[in-house]
Amino acid sequence: MSLLKRVMSGALMVSCFLTGHLWAAEAEYSKLNLRPGVTENSQRVFDLHMEVVWIMFAVAGLVFAAILYSVIRFRKSKNPTPAKFSHSTTLEIIWTVIPMLILIYLTKPAIELLLDMEDTSKADMTVKVNGIRWKWEYTYLDEGFSFVSELSTPESQYKDYARTGTEKGENYLLEVNNEVVLPVGKKIRFLLTSKDVIHSWWMPDFAVKMDAIPGFINETWTKIEKPGVYRGVCAELCGELHGFMPIVVRAVPQAEYDQWVAQKLEEKAEAERLAAEAAAKSWSMDDLMAEGKRVYEQKCQVCHQASGEGLGAFPALKGSAVATQGPADDHARLVIYGRGMMQAFGTELTDAEIAAVVTYERNAWGNDTGEMIQPGRVSELKAGN
Repeated sequence: MSLLKRVMSGALMVSCFLTGHLWAAEAEYSKLNLRPGVTENSQRVFDLHMEVVWIMFAVAGLVFAAILYSVIRFRKSKNPTPAKFSHSTTLEIIWTVIPMLILIYLTKPAIELLLDMEDTSKADMTVKVNGIRWKWEYTYLDEGFSFVSELSTPESQYKDYARTGTEKGENYLLEVNNEVVLPVGKKIRFLLTSKDVIHSWWMPDFAVKMDAIPGFINETWTKIEKPGVYRGVCAELCGELHGFMPIVVRAVPQAEYDQWVAQKLEEKAEAERLAAEAAAKSWSMDDLMAEGKRVYEQKCQVCHQASGEGLGAFPALKGSAVATQGPADDHARLVIYGRGMMQAFGTELTDAEIAAVVTYERNAWGNDTGEMIQPGRVSELKAGN
């Protein structure tokens, strides 16, 4: 099998898995058709789709009826002498004009819908969506806070599940640690970009699917009519853990949304206070190693493995030059700013967390450099010192 065929086959398998799994998560929807959705545009998409389907059925019925009539009416037993004509100009004009008229008929609603889907003006609020392998970062630009949303399905459900016998949860691979909360009845503009490779933010219930491309800002919008929890996925083949980037949106009334925003702002203020306290103190090696192990297991283990031996394109940290030979400052800069396939954690982790994970990586798995770095030094590196 050629490389192209293998790539196409793999893409088809992943697409079928993701689409089929989304249907399985929403049992009330038909598994044989599009879902109506919960926004005006998604309902318009569904209605236009159904109109096209019924036109297709009508055309197919006419074509098969004509074929059946021809097979019966002009069979050899009734027509031993075949006709001499080769074509009918009138018939060819008819079956050319009719499809043209159908396309013209469908053009107006399709163009109007596409133009409306592209119109992000007069939005009530704006959310920036940043794709990161393999999670999403959401920034509420009007409210002034952000958070990272990533898969929360326990590893025991998808890793060695045949051996452990762990049952899959109701929303297997479609659940996250931080839901996106949005108010109903408001026009919400999304700004989409990426920190590394191309991702695609796909929410079927909203009829929204937009690529998140590094270095570019794409726009789209939605206006949710019904409160509820809606699930989507990354619809771009973005790498090894592409199938582990779910999206969960909780649509709530405005009053409930305002309460959630107030809670998030309180959490942000408390996190900043704790981060400042942690950065100001001098940490012992034991404390740095304990905190670094926690951060590593949460943020780094998925790529570099618990043993530090790396995974595929992600290099080993155990015995690596960056963790055992180079200066600790260079190691910290790599975590702060990223490089190549390594994402930047400078804004996602606090100074104390970066100092701890760098210290852990330089002293775990037998690296044993004895070196540690303090949060204050991480702050200086961020400042360019």
